[in-house]
Amino acid sequence: MAVVQYNYPTIIKFGAGAIKLAPDALKQRGLKRPLIVTDKALAPLPMITDLAASLERAGLIPSVYAGVFGNPTEIQVKGGVKAYHEHGADSLVIVGGGAPLDVGKAVALMVNHPGQLFDYEDGKPDARPVDQPVPFMITVPTTSGTGSEVGRSSVVSDDHTHAKKIIFDPKLLPPLVLADPELTYGLPAAVTAAVGFDALTHNIEAFLAKGNHPMADGIALEGVRLVAQHLVKAVRNPTDYEARAGMQQASLMGAVAFQKGLGVTHSCAHALSTVYDTHHGLANALMLNACMEFNLSAVPERLARLGQVVGIKSLDQAALAKGFIDWLAALKKEVGLPSGLAAIGAKTTDTLLDFAVADPCHGSNPRPVTREDFVKLYARAQ
Repeated sequence: MAVVQYNYPTIIKFGAGAIKLAPDALKQRGLKRPLIVTDKALAPLPMITDLAASLERAGLIPSVYAGVFGNPTEIQVKGGVKAYHEHGADSLVIVGGGAPLDVGKAVALMVNHPGQLFDYEDGKPDARPVDQPVPFMITVPTTSGTGSEVGRSSVVSDDHTHAKKIIFDPKLLPPLVLADPELTYGLPAAVTAAVGFDALTHNIEAFLAKGNHPMADGIALEGVRLVAQHLVKAVRNPTDYEARAGMQQASLMGAVAFQKGLGVTHSCAHALSTVYDTHHGLANALMLNACMEFNLSAVPERLARLGQVVGIKSLDQAALAKGFIDWLAALKKEVGLPSGLAAIGAKTTDTLLDFAVADPCHGSNPRPVTREDFVKLYARAQ
């Protein structure tokens, strides 16, 4: 498949071999010293070593920062900022899944801004303004889940409290995405499934979120359709290009759509990741059914529409909505993910509840969520 380009609003070059366009993209902008931001697992692999070699062949001087591991943390961002300045970098090529992408965007923010990262936390009453230049970024996703490559935010954990904090600003929107589905061929089945559920949850919760955003709704519905069509195939046959491309498109769409908002599933999942270090996509998968059952009374017509999108055959709204929730459980089983929280040993503690209640995502959930509701949701998801 040839590389194609579309903009929304960032430039997205999508297709096999898209990563090879990085050297020209930098040279065209007069940039010479890119810092490659990636994680420890990817750094020794050909996708990174070949990228660095291609940049050198083009006369550029790259350096690699591979200090990302697990969930993104502030100390990883500080390491990236230090590496950027030590290299005398003028740009960033951020390669990886959600963690490197979030760390890389936070590095881009902090190389020219004073203070500490969380001085810029979204919603903080005395937050510093993002008023300095942000270096040119190229994002190269290697998973199909977070969609962070097209996002205007970075989610990073506080090293001390472990709370996930959101840094949001239009300047964090990467100007160029090189989306190469072949880079996802090496993902293990379990990771493909988990990140796929992350993309699915983004699209579902964006569609259900409060507010009026017809464009986001349309994108979210197509994202759900793509997951329904391609996730099982991508898990079973990791080199199925069409399936991998479909999932990468669904991931991009989810991140665009959730500018409308997310919901209670994400609040539950963020708390699980904070307390138990659970993979974010897996945490979403474990909570999704319980949270959709919770939302059923508030938006039955929207859940019914989702049922139609995934192929539930009925003319009855209640049957379509219930069929969609049942489909979620069946899909989770089909891609080999555990059915509930017992699989990860999660217990409903006050600490877990505190993080869930404090998380801002449930503010746009179609049904208000109380602390007691979170208790019931975690119990239901066991």
